[in-house]
Amino acid sequence: MLSARSLTVGHGRTALLRDVDLDLRPGEIVGLTGASGCGKTTLARCLAGLAPPLNGEVLLDGLPRPKRPDGRVTMLFQSPRRACDPRLTLRRSIEICATGPEIDWDAWCAKADLPVGLLDRLPQQVSDGQLQRAAMVRALVGEPGYLLCDEMTSALDPATTAAVVATVRGAADDGAGVLFVSHDLPLVRAFCDRVLEIRDAGVKPLGTPSTRKVVSS
Repeated sequence: MLSARSLTVGHGRTALLRDVDLDLRPGEIVGLTGASGCGKTTLARCLAGLAPPLNGEVLLDGLPRPKRPDGRVTMLFQSPRRACDPRLTLRRSIEICATGPEIDWDAWCAKADLPVGLLDRLPQQVSDGQLQRAAMVRALVGEPGYLLCDEMTSALDPATTAAVVATVRGAADDGAGVLFVSHDLPLVRAFCDRVLEIRDAGVKPLGTPSTRKVVSS
């Protein structure tokens, strides 16, 4: 599991969340919602190894998580343009993150509903939706054990949102644990196995599990 134990996170010395305990299991999609500025992104960045906690620890398979990011935990951001190097084609950005010797471009693009012909374009030559789909491929091509999605559908149209959500669901069906951060509560309730809400500087359960099967660890 990817776990938080007595985790306190925030900016500088200002704590946003205190004493958070959280478990993300393989094959499980966990929704995380809450008001703007409550600490959702900060918590996800801490779990990804992109920001240090103020207190507590993050465990990966029962051991302290490495301080530097590694391929086992990948984060998808709200703005793909801020996360992509504008000098690299989509193909090159994906290749850098691949773990195997060869990439089945047709298969990966089909998973993300991304036209193969866009791979040799630069980020500024494609739409936000197309770039987010390419970012999905880049995140998944390294076969991470855990995928942390931070408001990744907030700026997308309904059709692109459906394609991205289907790709995330496919990753979970293949065994990845997914933390899905979103303000869209109807989407989160319909899509996730269980939902957590940030309130009163803590993380609390919200709603009931869906009927989607979870891959056993």
